[in-house]
Amino acid sequence: MHLLHRLRCPWASEEATPPTGYRGAYAELVAASYLRAHSLRILRRNFCWGRSGELDIVARDGDFLVVCEVKSTISPESGEPSRAINHSKRRRLRLGAYNWLRLLGRSVPVRFDIVEVYLAPAQRPRVVWRQGVFPLRAAEDRVG
Repeated sequence: MHLLHRLRCPWASEEATPPTGYRGAYAELVAASYLRAHSLRILRRNFCWGRSGELDIVARDGDFLVVCEVKSTISPESGEPSRAINHSKRRRLRLGAYNWLRLLGRSVPVRFDIVEVYLAPAQRPRVVWRQGVFPLRAAEDRVG
C-alpha cells in the first residue's frame, strides 16, 4: 500500500479548514496514491482540453482506459460527494475521454470511475472507489 492515503489530513481542526483548491489537490493526490496501490497505472493527472475540460485522473487498468473523477468532502453530513456529478459533468467527462482516445489514435475500452475522498480534520483520509459508474456512450446518444 502506498503511504500517502494513510497519512492524516494536514489540517488539525474544522475551524482551520483549507481553501477548496488545496483540499481538491490533496484529495487528488490521495486518490492517485490509492489507485496506484490497487495496481492502476496513472497515465496523467489534470488532463485539460479546450477551455472548460479537465479529467482529474486518467489511468490504465488492464485493457481499460479509466477516467477517474475525484470528489472530496470534509463534512460527512453533506452526503456522498459523487452526488455532485450531474448530467452535464458526465457529458464533459465523456468528451474528455473522446479527446484522449483521439490523441491515442485508437479505440480501447473506457471505464468511468469516481473516487470519493473523505477528509476529516487530523484523521486519515477515507477513500471510496466506485468503478464503472456510467458508460462511454450516453443512453440518449444511442440509436435504435
